[in-house]
Amino acid sequence: MSGPAFDMATASADGTRATGAALGGLVRPGDVIVLTGDLGAGKTVITQGLASSLGVAGHVTSPTFNILVVHRGEVDLAHFDLYRLEHESQLEDIDFWGVLESDAVSVIEWGDRFPDALPDDVLTVVITITGDESRQMAVSASGPRSAALAREWSAACAHLEGVSPASGGEPS
Repeated sequence: MSGPAFDMATASADGTRATGAALGGLVRPGDVIVLTGDLGAGKTVITQGLASSLGVAGHVTSPTFNILVVHRGEVDLAHFDLYRLEHESQLEDIDFWGVLESDAVSVIEWGDRFPDALPDDVLTVVITITGDESRQMAVSASGPRSAALAREWSAACAHLEGVSPASGGEPS
C-alpha cells in the first residue's frame, strides 16, 4: 500500500471502539475501509464505533455467516466479513462491487483475502493483538481520498483517552 501511514496503540476495547467512532465522524459515502487481523483482534469493535458515529441504531456484530449486513443510519454502513469465502468469484453472489459503488460506507473485514477485488482507493487497518485488550493498528492508504482520511483520522485520535501513537509515527 502507498500513501500516508501511521500506527496507533489502544489500551482497551473502549479505546479501540473510540478510534472507530473518530473514523465514523470523518467518512463519507463511498469510502472503503479494510480491516485485517487475527480472530478477536477488534475488527468488529472498530466497526461498532464507526457505526455509532453514523447513527446506526442497534448492536453491530460481525456478519460472519451473512457475509454482508447493511446497517441503516444517517449514512448507511455496508459491513462485509469475507472470512468464510473461498474464491473471489463468490463476491459476485453478494453484489460486492455494486455495494462498494453505492452511497454506503463500506467496512470489509478480512478484505486482504481478495486484494485484487478491492477498489484502488482504500484505507487499510491491520490490527495486532498486543495484550488481553490492548491492540496496535497500522493504518495505510492507497489513494488520494484514503490518504486524506488517514491524515484526518490520525489527528482525530491524537487526544483520545487510551489511544497513543505507536512506532509508525504520524502520516506525512
